Amino acid sequence: MNRVPEPEVMDTPDEASAYDAMDHAQVNAAFVDRLVALGARGRMLDIGTGPGHIPLLVADRLADCSLVAVDLAPAMLAIARGKLDASPHGDRIELRLGDAKALELPDGSFDAVFSNTILHHMTDPRPFLREAARVLRPGGVLLIRDLYRPASEEEVDRLVRAHAPTAGPVGQALLRASLCAALTPDELRSMADRCGLSAADLVIDSDRHMSLQIAA
Repeated sequence: MNRVPEPEVMDTPDEASAYDAMDHAQVNAAFVDRLVALGARGRMLDIGTGPGHIPLLVADRLADCSLVAVDLAPAMLAIARGKLDASPHGDRIELRLGDAKALELPDGSFDAVFSNTILHHMTDPRPFLREAARVLRPGGVLLIRDLYRPASEEEVDRLVRAHAPTAGPVGQALLRASLCAALTPDELRSMADRCGLSAADLVIDSDRHMSLQIAA
């Protein structure tokens, strides 16, 4: 099945609210479990934070960390700001408007770099992968997770039925578009090897998720 990239930024209030309202609890918890298991600690960067779900979960699990959370969509950051203001961990999380493909951050400045499901929003993910490699300190933890593209439209239909049965038309359409926009594992492996992440393992996490990861 050919790739159909999505728009890079989900920045209308309706799009941001629809994404925030979807049930991400199980996959987000699994993501944070993996991040902790890889040994993440210290100063951490979330690239493409969206409505801020992941940084809040990380701060709740790891008392000795601080986080910078970057997103290109002001509407997403507005939702994230509301969540941080209501959280006891908000003072350890800094929100920044920024482009994952051109981060205004120093080389090697983070002990852990992570990103959850933004690869499929990029027509060309290679600049993002290079930036993730650049800002990670030597010996640091990396976790980049995304969907992977099914082999057929029939498999897309099955995944939408299985994983978004109560999401409504908007949520189901978002998942369908994301699956069609995702990379295959082979495509991601090839890009990572050319973008300074050849040391990262590529792991198939579920029937729709894959990860690039580096443990401490």
